[in-house]
Amino acid sequence: MTKFMDVHHGMRGITSDQLDAAHRADLAIEDEEGVHFEKAWADPESGTVFCLSEGPSAGAVRRVHERAGHAADEIHPVPLSV
Repeated sequence: MTKFMDVHHGMRGITSDQLDAAHRADLAIEDEEGVHFEKAWADPESGTVFCLSEGPSAGAVRRVHERAGHAADEIHPVPLSV
């Protein structure tokens, strides 16, 4: 499985509760695509949200986010970490 970092733009003013709700929406359906969303971060001022996940493909990550109602603008594989 590969780790992915995805980026969402245009979420200016997002609150902690909204970020939590979006993350829970992903978690509710992630198994259907074989994905696991590990963590999410947000900058309400810029409207940028980052999500770290692990899954079989960027397409699987994209499908979960789309079905959960918040499509990712960018999805990047993260093959190395320390």
